[in-house]
Amino acid sequence: MFVLAVDTSAEAVTAAIANEDGEVLAARTDIAPRGHAELLAPSIAQCLEQAHISAAEVSAVVAGMGPGPYTGLRVGLVTAAAFAHARGIPAYGVCSLDAIGAACADERNLLVATDARRREVYWARYSAGERVDGPHVDRPAEVPVDGITAVAGAAAELHPWPDLARRPEFHPEPQWLVALAADRIRSGAKSEPLAPLYLRRPDAVVPGAPKHVSQR
Repeated sequence: MFVLAVDTSAEAVTAAIANEDGEVLAARTDIAPRGHAELLAPSIAQCLEQAHISAAEVSAVVAGMGPGPYTGLRVGLVTAAAFAHARGIPAYGVCSLDAIGAACADERNLLVATDARRREVYWARYSAGERVDGPHVDRPAEVPVDGITAVAGAAAELHPWPDLARRPEFHPEPQWLVALAADRIRSGAKSEPLAPLYLRRPDAVVPGAPKHVSQR
């Protein structure tokens, strides 16, 4: 069984083809904070070619649901949902921070933090790969780090937590996205709505109704 995994929750644009055990057959990750829409579809096509399979052979889709900035995250989820719908296959969502936390299962007191822009971070706490708090969005100084010994995620290099060890896991890796959905994939669970974790309102808003102008 072949699985398409995608994540656009941060500046990394990730696409991969893996099997249901999370073994990655082809993957591409580009660091492009503003390039999600341009890069994701070509990356998927390249991964299919490298894995020597066609889109018709993909049996499930796994997508990182964030948290992440509105535009980039939406690109990944819409693409994943469209691919699954076109193929008639299930799509499953995974919290993107969980994929980073799962890669650091040897840490019992871990902070995972990614860049939320606006001088804020998305964050969650993990113990042995399991999320115990979050996800949240806050300024770095407001993130509680009592009892935390290590930090992972791209924000570890952007903001000072001087007392915490830096982990090298910066972005969600496809093998962990697939691993976190493996039980659902193997059991043939129903497709899930790919609901994004924005954690705050988007900047764009629907315009209000035109003001009534009285004429005299």
